[in-house]
Amino acid sequence: MNIRTTEHRTPSPTPSSAPFPASVPASVLAAAVPAPSRPGVGQLRAPYAEAVLGHAGRDWLRLNVPGHAAAPGSDLAAFFGPRITALDFPPLLDGIDLGRDTPLDGALALAAEAWGARRTWFLTNGASQGNQIASMVAPALGRTLVVQRSVHSSVIDGLVLSGMDAVFVQPSVDPEQGIAHGVTAADVAAALERTPDAAAVYVVSPSYFGAVADVRAVADAAHAAGVPLIVDEAWGSHFGFHPGLPANALSLGADLVTSSTHKLAGSLTQSAMLHLAEGPFADLLEPLVDRAFRLVQSTSASALLTASLDLARRNLVTDADATGSSVEAADRVRGAVRALGRFTVVSDGFHAFPDIVRADPLRIAIDTRAGGITGHEARRRLFRDHQVMVEVATDAAIVAVIGAGSVPDTDRFVEALHTLPSPLTTDSADSADSAGGMLRLPAPGATKLTARGAFLSPAVVVAAEEAVGRISADTLAAYPPGIPNVLPGEVITAEAVRFLQRTAAAPNGHVRGALDPGVTRLRVVA
Repeated sequence: MNIRTTEHRTPSPTPSSAPFPASVPASVLAAAVPAPSRPGVGQLRAPYAEAVLGHAGRDWLRLNVPGHAAAPGSDLAAFFGPRITALDFPPLLDGIDLGRDTPLDGALALAAEAWGARRTWFLTNGASQGNQIASMVAPALGRTLVVQRSVHSSVIDGLVLSGMDAVFVQPSVDPEQGIAHGVTAADVAAALERTPDAAAVYVVSPSYFGAVADVRAVADAAHAAGVPLIVDEAWGSHFGFHPGLPANALSLGADLVTSSTHKLAGSLTQSAMLHLAEGPFADLLEPLVDRAFRLVQSTSASALLTASLDLARRNLVTDADATGSSVEAADRVRGAVRALGRFTVVSDGFHAFPDIVRADPLRIAIDTRAGGITGHEARRRLFRDHQVMVEVATDAAIVAVIGAGSVPDTDRFVEALHTLPSPLTTDSADSADSAGGMLRLPAPGATKLTARGAFLSPAVVVAAEEAVGRISADTLAAYPPGIPNVLPGEVITAEAVRFLQRTAAAPNGHVRGALDPGVTRLRVVA
């Protein structure tokens, strides 16, 4: 089958690149991203990465850690190449990150300038580390966190660390796709109205499927109640760097933002940033965040990961044309999917949800069930038969992503997608389950304890069917996307058990926090 997409080089506006303009609130339209201005001279540099490279170019006798000592004959050098080991330096080196006005200081200042932050921290344990830091500082502001229920599991880990109470705001749910989106400002305001001891509001934007919330309106609701807005913008680190992309959360009023730079902004896996806005909460938050950062950051932070953050920032700021090419590539895929008619584009239905104001154009969510194959099976066959990797699958869909600055072979993906069998005939467990109907997200059980209280309580392990009606001691999340389906302190429901077991049985299925691959046993409060 020969399907070409390259003729669509100049796409017309689509629901992905200019989604449902009639329904976009004025607050969002006012925050449209302007054409990027010429970057300052400083943004053309990568001071930390350049310093590490210069350091590696000298003739060192390395009698310090790491123990591989950049030895040219080592297994590491043979596997990765000698350049990787030569650049692998420990922290606290003169001329790199030790002393005043170091190259690392310069790199952090340039990142803060690029994202519009008062201050930025480089993270080497992913945006999960940023979410834990944000959760840990919140108790200084109040007793209860008003939090979107479909946050990443690392936010719940942060609740375990902090011991805070939480009031959950339920997101909108697409019952056809079985996916959660975001929350509205009205729902956040209602939650704040019934939470007089609120510390902060914590939301996610964009979602795993690319749904962008009205961050400006949510920030206004939080600030009207006298609390800051924390945004998990892990999937939006590229926002604001091209006029075809949504504005970033800091520019829309967020006070503290986690940014998973490695996801779509081009740094190495596990590297991320945490950004603090200049605003009414900055003076209080900055020293707290800095102290919490030191609690959870490794004292052996990787120079390779840190340098990659510096380089990714430079690339985003100085090469908007490359990002534009990525947007065009994603639009070509969506255009081809619509034209061929077998599958549908999930973001084309975002206009039906009041919490969604835009779609991330670099996320390509495709409803595969419309074409006769489940998302899990489509992902498995793309991987096995076509050597095509996509980011995530659900029972109904797959999500492909294109990183800012990347232009993959879109023809290859579209052709592989449309050669998948239809209707599917397989004896896989996924297909057998699919015959029973859509795998829908379970409604959360009642909350009986705080996350920390349940996590630290005496617990026992019981068979999954015996856990129904009891209080979970663990976080259980179908992964990816890592959105918790059961929280510590919540009552385990039969619906949740069925969902998690079916997810685990699907091709590439995994449940984070499960005691065994099949989710046959669960840990409950004794």
